[in-house]
Amino acid sequence: MFDVIVKNGKVVDGTGNPWFKADLGIKDGRIVKVGHLDSVKAEGIIDAKGLAVCPGFIDAHSHSDMTIPFGPKVESAVRQGVTTIVTGNCGMSLAPVNPAKENLLTRYLHSIFSLPPGGMRGKVEWRTFGEYLKKMEEKGIASNVAPLVGHGTVKIAVMGFEDRPPTVEELEEMKALIAEAMRSGAMGMSTGLIYAPGAYSKTDEIIELAKVVARYGGVYASHIRNEGAALIQAMEEAIEIGERAQVPVEIAHHKASGKAFWGKTVESLRLMEEARARGVDITCDQYPYEAGMTSLVMLLPPWAHEGGMDKLLGRLRNSEDREKMRKDLENMVYGWEDIYVSHVETERNKPLEGKNLVEIAKARGKDEFTALCNLLLEENGVASMVVFSMDEGDIRRVMKHHLQMVGSDSWAVASYGILGAGKPHPRFYGTFPRILGKYVREERAFTLEEAVRKMTSFPAQRFGLRDRGLVREGFWADLVVFDPESVRDRATYQAPHQYPEGIEYVIVNGKIVVEKGEHTGVLAGKVLRHGVT
Repeated sequence: MFDVIVKNGKVVDGTGNPWFKADLGIKDGRIVKVGHLDSVKAEGIIDAKGLAVCPGFIDAHSHSDMTIPFGPKVESAVRQGVTTIVTGNCGMSLAPVNPAKENLLTRYLHSIFSLPPGGMRGKVEWRTFGEYLKKMEEKGIASNVAPLVGHGTVKIAVMGFEDRPPTVEELEEMKALIAEAMRSGAMGMSTGLIYAPGAYSKTDEIIELAKVVARYGGVYASHIRNEGAALIQAMEEAIEIGERAQVPVEIAHHKASGKAFWGKTVESLRLMEEARARGVDITCDQYPYEAGMTSLVMLLPPWAHEGGMDKLLGRLRNSEDREKMRKDLENMVYGWEDIYVSHVETERNKPLEGKNLVEIAKARGKDEFTALCNLLLEENGVASMVVFSMDEGDIRRVMKHHLQMVGSDSWAVASYGILGAGKPHPRFYGTFPRILGKYVREERAFTLEEAVRKMTSFPAQRFGLRDRGLVREGFWADLVVFDPESVRDRATYQAPHQYPEGIEYVIVNGKIVVEKGEHTGVLAGKVLRHGVT
């Protein structure tokens, strides 16, 4: 007697090999039989005739740790077929927490991720990384979580937002925090080198911390220092860190940002190939859209962020600091018309969501820079933007490359309640179905089998998930059943809160979490720890 049998489907097993027909028998959370199961009984049977059955998608680059406390059902992720999310990216994780600097951290995360009103206030019930993972387990989650520890969070715990090198003692303290996170099960460490305070770090500091990660067999995942004019130099820095620390490197959301720099992915991908040829284990992840998304305050130069949000807002009120910022923004790589406000907190400014800064400036009778500064002050720094900056040619080049895997760079939201606010990037709802629908079925950029490999076994290998990412007997039963002929993303920039079509069933650890396209409410996910099956 099986718990669940998935019958009659075309199995795309995650290896990249051609699909084959088979039934899958699931018992106690694992796949125990791949074959013909006509005469075998089960408590539940899923008829997958005409559908594809594959391993659950692994989101290689997610920030869903920020919204799990508000929505453990992770609706926008799991309805895409995502059964495992790699969290703690871009240098930002929810642990470790220094009580003396907790407010600095929570205000910072609130501004970057436009969390629900009140942000993380009252929700931080941990100090160490290990305590954080235990709390997340206790509360439950619909998908699996594979956590990274954020370099920026560690730096805030030790140094706050000070723009200076760490002392010998501070560096040792950061090393100790990272070691505790790795012992507790972190998959590795991430950096966000465009975000304060990570942007204040020199290469040698990061190498010393990455050596700790390497000692525990982890991964170094980096939002590199520049994705436009200095893309190649930033890639070279990431490769140097991997080479000198002897740690695997994951380049986050690989892109060439800004029209003047389109095409640079030819050279960046070549750099990765050359690095691998001399022994550097480097790969990348990517989302399939021409726009990015982050906090609106990230338009301001790094020096403006020193000291935290209160200091930044004070500088926005100071006329001399404002003019200095204005001059720094004169060489911005994209135009004001490319920058759209996606989320604000105040009801007064809600009509601005979905409008670009040219439209907002015109409506207010101000220039774009002044409109930006005034809006940030009105929102206490908590506002998000969507920025159109990428070229479809670069997107396709990176996507088709054998070193690319899929990461949404989103955080789980929902079409209702407090997580249904604003106009988030459509990647929140559509990343994985978009690849299957637009790039596989419609444009035939690559095969279905190769797309599934990039979403399953490749990220599983990268983050050390040894018994996930493939349809194999003995592996955990994380599975997606979808219609390859109809699967597609529905979310748009102006109407993003739309779930995809064609994702029929999602199974997490043997439990049905999505049934006939609807969330069952089952919280079947686990916190996955490095080296633990």
